[in-house]
Amino acid sequence: MPELILSPVTPETREEVVAFVEAARRDLFPMLASAPKPADLEHFDDVYLQGAGAFIEARAGADLVGVIGYLPYDNRFAQFDYGDQRVVEVVRLFVLPAYRRHGVAARLFRALTAQAASEEIDRFYLHTHPFLPGAVSFWERQGFTLLQVEDDPVWQTTHMDLRLR
Repeated sequence: MPELILSPVTPETREEVVAFVEAARRDLFPMLASAPKPADLEHFDDVYLQGAGAFIEARAGADLVGVIGYLPYDNRFAQFDYGDQRVVEVVRLFVLPAYRRHGVAARLFRALTAQAASEEIDRFYLHTHPFLPGAVSFWERQGFTLLQVEDDPVWQTTHMDLRLR
């Protein structure tokens, strides 16, 4: 495994990163192939480069092999009331298949956690799905607590969070 370099996404790497995320998303969620581009990707600069979000890339040499981000939690799930806490939603963790099971995702998450600490974020929220191999157990190993699994036969959205401070 080549040495990895983790760094924030820059305006110079943004297009490559967005294309990487879109390709990974199509692979993992083929049922969304005809869906419009998610707003955070459509407005990447506003959300992640100039906004309150963060996005980190992992490279092996010049090759982009993984990404992760967070954006301000928008309270779209009414069952989770975080009051006045500073909460961000962890999003878009994708690692190329050849680099999985080598600690890349955990390293990306640690870098994201360091960024959140520097921004004085109180809590991470995320949701995932049990049809993504190893996702729930990965997040539990990172310290996340299971909040709820929705009773939906397709998505079974699994809500989790992690208190940071």
